[in-house]
Amino acid sequence: MLNGKKILLCVTGGIAVYKSAALTSKLTQAGAEVKVILSESAAKFVTPLTFQALSRSEVYTDTFDEKNPQKIAHIHLADWADLILVAPATANIIGKLANGIADTMISTTLLAAVAPVWIAPAMNVHMYQHPAVTKNIETLRGFDYEFIEPSEGYLACGYTGKGRLEEPETIVEKVSQFFRTKNWELSGKTVLITAGPTREKIDPIRFLTNHSTGKMGYAIAEEAVRMGAKVILVSGPVSLAPPKGAELIEVESAEEMYRAALEYFAKADALIGTAAVADYRPKYIQKDKMKKKEGEQALELERTKDILFELGKRKEAHQVIVGFAAETTEIEKHAIGKLARKNADLIIANDVKQKGAGFGVDTNIVTIYKKDGSKLELPLMAKTEVARRILSEVSLLLKRDDSL
Repeated sequence: MLNGKKILLCVTGGIAVYKSAALTSKLTQAGAEVKVILSESAAKFVTPLTFQALSRSEVYTDTFDEKNPQKIAHIHLADWADLILVAPATANIIGKLANGIADTMISTTLLAAVAPVWIAPAMNVHMYQHPAVTKNIETLRGFDYEFIEPSEGYLACGYTGKGRLEEPETIVEKVSQFFRTKNWELSGKTVLITAGPTREKIDPIRFLTNHSTGKMGYAIAEEAVRMGAKVILVSGPVSLAPPKGAELIEVESAEEMYRAALEYFAKADALIGTAAVADYRPKYIQKDKMKKKEGEQALELERTKDILFELGKRKEAHQVIVGFAAETTEIEKHAIGKLARKNADLIIANDVKQKGAGFGVDTNIVTIYKKDGSKLELPLMAKTEVARRILSEVSLLLKRDDSL
């Protein structure tokens, strides 16, 4: 159940940090993708390098150490996670969270989080029983934070009592149980996604393509997996890691993408066409490299198959089709026109000239146009969040069809 799940582990300072290293290892071995934020105090017990080696991912320690200039790290991590674990959680971090204090990498990330947050306290028995700590824990329970109660036993300070961080094996089992019982919105559904650009050969060296990087389609694929769907991803050439849990079908040309999409469409409950498919291709592919000549050179083009249009003609009553419209002018007019022509249920339209909404960035600004004539305008947000909103709309449409 942990395969492909994204878990953010926040490690605060206490002797139990060594258990968090073991927890990182066990979560990773179970198939989870683990990212670690280490507090300054925690790093005095176990080094960031240890967590980096165990998680196979970079470790975050400083709010102001922005590793990627295109992302604000603590916001990105808060959006990225399916589940956030604070283990061990000291009295200090519990107090900060309960009072809305954001002065460290961990506290700022947790206050920005929308994913479920689980807190595993570890401290001296008397600290754990202190009225202030008890009050702060109750406050956080009121914020819907979940607690993994500490166990009783011999503590590092020499006392015996309640305050030991729960064992890593037990925490992993609780996390697995959470994902087993979670209500997956797309459980039992098959989602077919096209993503990335296509390449249309001119000769053995050159081809026609576009600026698509596949980021939007891959974000949707990852979110659909997390929502319980069987995901088939038909992808043009991209430089992205394959989404864990998705079946990846790699193609190059528009014709190859059409054939793959056609093959899998009959099995799909939903088709989400994010791919930037070439509208035209060279009519003749040169066997050898085209050499430079004096004067101009003309290239004769022919139309490629319109994948969304062709699949729209084959659409069954129970199927949902979602198309994308990357436009530069008359966005609404083109989007509404596509809805009708492609027999689509949703068209996701954006103005690629808008800052933060074009190709190659991790954000998007879209409007969702619906078959019933309504629309939903989304502001600038991470593509992962856009993916969630799109898939929530798809889920509602599939539930509607199931009830008919």
